[in-house]
Amino acid sequence: MSRTKLFFGTIIMILLLFVLTASSFKPEHSEAIIANPNPVKTLAEKREIKLYNIRQKALNKALSEYFDKAIKSGDIVGAGVSIVNGDSVILSNGYGKRSYNGKESVDAETLFRLGSISKGFTGILAASLESDGKLRLEDKVSSYLPNFHFGSQQNTERIKLSHLLSHTSGTPYHSYTDLVEAGLSMSSISEKFNNVDPISEPGIQYSYQNAMFSVSQEVMLKATGKDIKTLLTDRFFEPLGMSSVSMDHESLMNTDNIALPHIKRRNGWKQVLPRDNYYNAIAAGGINANSLDMAKWMRFLLGHNPEVMSKDEMAPAFKPFIELKGHRKYYQKWPGHVKSSYGFGWRIHTLKENESGAEETIWHHGGSVNNYRNEIALFPESDLGICVLINGPSKLVKTVIPDLRAIVKSIYDKDIAVATSI
Repeated sequence: MSRTKLFFGTIIMILLLFVLTASSFKPEHSEAIIANPNPVKTLAEKREIKLYNIRQKALNKALSEYFDKAIKSGDIVGAGVSIVNGDSVILSNGYGKRSYNGKESVDAETLFRLGSISKGFTGILAASLESDGKLRLEDKVSSYLPNFHFGSQQNTERIKLSHLLSHTSGTPYHSYTDLVEAGLSMSSISEKFNNVDPISEPGIQYSYQNAMFSVSQEVMLKATGKDIKTLLTDRFFEPLGMSSVSMDHESLMNTDNIALPHIKRRNGWKQVLPRDNYYNAIAAGGINANSLDMAKWMRFLLGHNPEVMSKDEMAPAFKPFIELKGHRKYYQKWPGHVKSSYGFGWRIHTLKENESGAEETIWHHGGSVNNYRNEIALFPESDLGICVLINGPSKLVKTVIPDLRAIVKSIYDKDIAVATSI
């Protein structure tokens, strides 16, 4: 009996010693086991946040004043604006009203028709398909479209995809735009150019086009077996989260948050309804989008979504293909303008602030369709993008890009003193 008591007593003592030892043990790095859910920000981080907020407030104030002035002067009804800087969307906002007779305001999700800004999507798509080996920009159009004829057989054989995308096929200015607006299919229109006489050899003369430019979507269809809607959606819109984008009239009209187009009358504005043309020519002018998704698109174009497409793969679209001569176009009157060219769906401008200053490149395009008037511009050296969508004709579009560029520069290039006592 005494041996049994001794045995159990020993066991109890061992257990007590184990419990006491375990409770007093602390691992060498025990403080790392539970992370601090609210780490104290460094002084530098606090200053950066403060500086960001100061600049955001200044930018919002400056743009509100800028567009309020345009609205009060009767130059615009409403505008959707997006600005990206680096990987950040520093502004995506709306100004004015969706409809002159309505009360709803334009915001970042208000839908607009893009018009010829659509051409920039097509140029990037062509570069993407070339990168994937689906086609080449120097492929002959007739290799894909045997019923395509323009001028002599020799001339037809010389026309390449690059000529379609740069407006240098030798087609007279705006040939068959009337057929596009009448709603004929691009497949049908592409077979009618044998009735048009070339004004130059391919690649020699710039002559702006919607119909011939949109023949490119037929080439892409033959090369991939997919229509341009599917190609743009699969390659760009879905991966980039551009959820507002549509490419048909029905989707536009079924959207609650839409900016309606306007025409000017002597005593003010008259609201009209968006028409259903150009959706047969998506490549040239058939995309609808809002400012928020245009910000995502610009951030992508500046190279911040390399998993979707790299800057090197996009580069062919932004390479000058044909010089734009003259000095009469509004963009040729921008301060510091040196020269302009056209790539594939993009105008490429060179500006210089002063004689001793560095040259600055701008990738730019305007868009005009159904009384919507838009501008997009990217400044690759500054990692900056600006897009303005307007629901009516406006003289503001002639200067809105350099105006907003100057506002952004005045705010973001300026040293701002931030209190050290933050």
